[in-house]
Amino acid sequence: MIRMLAFPLIAVATVGACTPKDFESAPVMVDTPSGQVTCQLYTQSMTGWDRATDAPDGMSIPVADGYCKKEGLARK
Repeated sequence: MIRMLAFPLIAVATVGACTPKDFESAPVMVDTPSGQVTCQLYTQSMTGWDRATDAPDGMSIPVADGYCKKEGLARK
């Protein structure tokens, strides 16, 4: 009984210990027609986490995130 409870607890603790912070690159600057976007990229296999940390005035975060995801895929 104890073994049956221990395995799921260990699995949850192991998976829970991994956060996007563990896979971050240095900030990346991407030039766009509206100005420079600062991106936080992650490992090549996790481009879905890529996101903008700063965007030019007038650019929405979803648009800036799109530039970052595109940059992450380009570096793959």
